[in-house]
This record gives sequence, C-alpha cells and structure tokens, in this order.
Amino acid sequence: QVQLVESGGGLVQAGGSLRLSCAASGRTFSNYAMGWFRQAPGKEREVVARITRSGDNTYYADSVEGRFTISRDNAKNTVYLQMNSLKPEDTAVYYCAAGWVFAARTRDYEYWGQGTQVTVSS
Repeated sequence: QVQLVESGGGLVQAGGSLRLSCAASGRTFSNYAMGWFRQAPGKEREVVARITRSGDNTYYADSVEGRFTISRDNAKNTVYLQMNSLKPEDTAVYYCAAGWVFAARTRDYEYWGQGTQVTVSS
C-alpha cells in the first residue's frame, strides 16, 4: 500500500501561483511513476502532468504546458506541482496518484490521494 497526502491548494487570483505537494508513505516511493490529475465539477478526471520514477521524463497536458511544472524528490518521498499563471479554468480538485507505469489513464494508477481544492478567481 502507498498512502498519498496532498497539500498546498487554496484560493488564488488569476495570474497567481500555487505549489502543490504530495507526500507518500508506505512502499518505496521511487518504484512508482507519479501523476497529478484534476477534476472540475461535472467533468471527468483528467491528467495534468506525470513524471517517471527517476524524474527524468515528464508529460504535460496541452492546457497547462508552459505554466505547470511537475517534479519529485525521492529522498523526501514527495512529488510537487508548481502552478504559475493560473487561470479560472484551472479551478478543480487536484489529485496525486502513484502507478507502476508512466501512463496517462486514470485506470493505470493504483493509489490516489484525497485531493486538494484549487480555486482561481477572475
């Protein structure tokens, strides 16, 4: 089992920044690819960014490319999502997830955090 706890969400004005953190415990963190997903009201959960086990490769959704940065610190068992130039359409609950493969589908991730709300006001 892997337990994931997100933090860092909140209310921010458009154009502002937030940094989300996801702390992992349980099994060896570096064994897992990690992803950040988000779900807005009435919409499906979608991948935002993902990172390989070692952190040497990343992927971003087109909607956040150039504004968001995913990173990880395997020594601290933590994955981060730096979000800059936030837009109202970024408003959602953000989830981190751990999986065995570097994949984009939600079903490829075995473990999920409880989510953290990000609200961007216009």
